[in-house]
Amino acid sequence: QVQLVESGGGLVQAGGSLRLSCAASVRSFSTYTMGWFRQAPGKEREFVAAIRWSGGSTNYADSVKGRFAISRDNAKNTVYLQMNSLKPEDTAVYSCAAVLGSLIVPTTPRGYNYWGQGTQVTVSS
Repeated sequence: QVQLVESGGGLVQAGGSLRLSCAASVRSFSTYTMGWFRQAPGKEREFVAAIRWSGGSTNYADSVKGRFAISRDNAKNTVYLQMNSLKPEDTAVYSCAAVLGSLIVPTTPRGYNYWGQGTQVTVSS
C-alpha cells in the first residue's frame, strides 16, 4: 500500500511562490511515476505536472509551463512542486498521485493508482 501526504499549501498573494511536498510511504519510491493534480471548487480535477520514475522525463499542463517545476528526491521518498508567479486561477486543492513503473508519464487521473488527501493553495489578487 502506498500512502501519500502533501504539505506546503497556504495563502499567498498573486506573483508569489509556494513549494509543495509529497512524502510517500512506500518501498522502492524510485520505481513510481509521480504526478500533481489540482481541483478548484465546481471544476473537475486537472493535471498539473508529472515526473517519470527515472526522473528523466517530465510533463506539464500548458497553464503552468514556465511557472511550475516538478522534481523528486528518491532518497527522501518525496516529490516537490515549485510554484512561481502564482495567479488567482491557480487556487485549488493540490493532490499528488503515484503509479508504479509507468513507461509513460500519465496526464489523466485514471493513469494513477494512489492519491494523497490534498493541500489547499489559495492565491489572492
